[in-house]
Amino acid sequence: MFALPDIILLPVFGHLMSVFFLFVMVSIKRMQAVGRGEIQTDDLAHKTNEPEASRRWANNLNNQFEVPTLFYALIALLYATGSVNWIYVAFAFLFLFGRIVHTIVQVTGDNVSLRGKVFTINFLALACMWLILFMDRWFS
Repeated sequence: MFALPDIILLPVFGHLMSVFFLFVMVSIKRMQAVGRGEIQTDDLAHKTNEPEASRRWANNLNNQFEVPTLFYALIALLYATGSVNWIYVAFAFLFLFGRIVHTIVQVTGDNVSLRGKVFTINFLALACMWLILFMDRWFS
């Protein structure tokens, strides 16, 4: 059905879908806050005025453009060089799983300790992928 190089694109598409979902949720939460009279539309220009309900979602959306950019760069590099293998695929799915759990933790509460642990899963999965690539390229 899918060739191995194409399978590694599935976590990328999964992450993109989560980002699109977050854009929708931020918009909904902001429209609800405006509808309830908590803020005016113009207040959204200043992050300090972001209502709590939408702030969590907006912060998580911003997080999706930090470490995940390194993930996208790595996947593009692996795909372009024909270096995809099952180890990378496994780590890519672990990264996606971690990003989804990170979103759930961040938008449902303020458990920074748990969020940090989940972030560590993402970070280590990505760091391992980069390390494997560098070791394979330098020592093969």
